[in-house]
Amino acid sequence: MSTYSSTDTYTVADVEKVMRSVKADLIMIAKSTKAMTENDAVNYAHDIEVLAKKNHLRYADVTLMCGSSEVRAVKYEFQTEDATGTERPGGVLWPLTPEDKGGWIRIFLQYTASSSAEERAKLPMKISWSPSSTDTSHKDLTVSTGRGYSSNGFGTNRKDFS
Repeated sequence: MSTYSSTDTYTVADVEKVMRSVKADLIMIAKSTKAMTENDAVNYAHDIEVLAKKNHLRYADVTLMCGSSEVRAVKYEFQTEDATGTERPGGVLWPLTPEDKGGWIRIFLQYTASSSAEERAKLPMKISWSPSSTDTSHKDLTVSTGRGYSSNGFGTNRKDFS
């Protein structure tokens, strides 16, 4: 007889709670910038949640671009234990930068070391993701501590760049 133990204290419901805040942020970004549709924001949030539930994500980086220049960004760094932060979504009312004026949203996902393309291919994704070597250091922007969203040890720390 074998036994199994885990140090994870969070459940799928905890991931869903945290992701409601991330989804609300993405919708606020879409509404304020007009650089993506609300439907696109919902689809991106869906995929991020699917990946987070299976522990595939290290971070998700969301950047408002105007042409090839970065305007604003947030980076959600996911934690599976000892996450803290209970702030409400917000603080992402970014400048109006509509698509017809060169605005667009770039979303980059960094996977965990244990994540495999084969496992991710089996997940019910809404976006067609492709490999990228995007620089997410945001060297031309200033970083500030954003908000943290957590539930029972699972969470994400948000870094804001402006």
